[in-house]
Amino acid sequence: MDDEEEWPDGEHVDYRMDQQNRRARIADVAREAGVSKSAVSFAFNSPDRLAPDTALRIREVAERLGYRPDPVARMLTQRQTMALGILTPQALSVVFSNPFFGAFSEGVSLAAEQFDYGLHFISPIRGSLVGALNRATVDGVIAVGVSRHPEIEQIRHAGVPIVFVDSSVHPDHASVDADDVGGAQRAAEHVIALGHRDVLVLSVEPPMPGFAGPADVTARRLLGYRRAFEAIDETIPDDRVLVGPATIAGGNAMVEQAWAAGLRPTAILSMSDAAAIGAMRALRELGLDVPGDVSVVGFDDIDLAPIVHPSLTTVHQPIRRKGEEAVHLLLSVIEQVGAPGPEHRVLRTRLIIRDSTGPVSPRHKEVAGD
Repeated sequence: MDDEEEWPDGEHVDYRMDQQNRRARIADVAREAGVSKSAVSFAFNSPDRLAPDTALRIREVAERLGYRPDPVARMLTQRQTMALGILTPQALSVVFSNPFFGAFSEGVSLAAEQFDYGLHFISPIRGSLVGALNRATVDGVIAVGVSRHPEIEQIRHAGVPIVFVDSSVHPDHASVDADDVGGAQRAAEHVIALGHRDVLVLSVEPPMPGFAGPADVTARRLLGYRRAFEAIDETIPDDRVLVGPATIAGGNAMVEQAWAAGLRPTAILSMSDAAAIGAMRALRELGLDVPGDVSVVGFDDIDLAPIVHPSLTTVHQPIRRKGEEAVHLLLSVIEQVGAPGPEHRVLRTRLIIRDSTGPVSPRHKEVAGD
């Protein structure tokens, strides 16, 4: 192959020197390798259609020239983006403040990378999840915690392969959940067995103010707490259920709000570990001891739970596995393989007892002002 070529004005230029000034194109690789542009495309997208030595030679030329396939053209050719989306109802700045989401995303990544898929995080654009979804270039979506979002029906009918996580939406869609009711019930039974009756529940705020929806994670966990108390003919009053962000700052703020309102629970049941850790920080700032004055139970068993002080009693759910299961289900939906109907997986939970819970003592009565 001649390293020089005739340009329109009759001048000769060194082709490889010209590569310093512009990005290599598929035609450049084809010219240098002495093949057609279709052969270059096959070398990257369908190498089995070429002789192995030809495909290897084309890729070596492409690497030398600094060529990489146009991702948009590749998507149009293959009708596949090789990317999966994680759809969240809140801004990513809020979502990532909860350590649960980092662990869940790790599980998603582990599974996606095994099948050579990349990840896109999709959050609302000007408050609209549908608007964000319409802009997303992905093969399918894992929707996390969107049960209470006002656009849920539009999301369901967006025409994109979708798996719902922590979102009781519709039996026509595949889903992955944890046993939230059973896990919460065991948490409440634990504090009841320790003698606690006056409890405070830290719930999770909906994605948009004033919006209530079907039986999602928060409703299921509250149901579990209440079932345990109903079994001993007790109730959890509505004013003992506070709502806030599932973050350390959110838990801190909810406890400050409770104490300012004159509430003096002997135990706190938090629907997230992050909020539980924030609650313990607020209790320390109030001069209270955990669990000497107030016992605290979380939910999730994030990586911080066993290393905070005191170590957090919590309900363990397999967070990373939940992410992996969601990917496997989504790929089945995309490829339309497996069971004839959508699959719904419910993962087991279990109570992990650590140092943040203890029996009711005379100190609890002093804190309550009895």
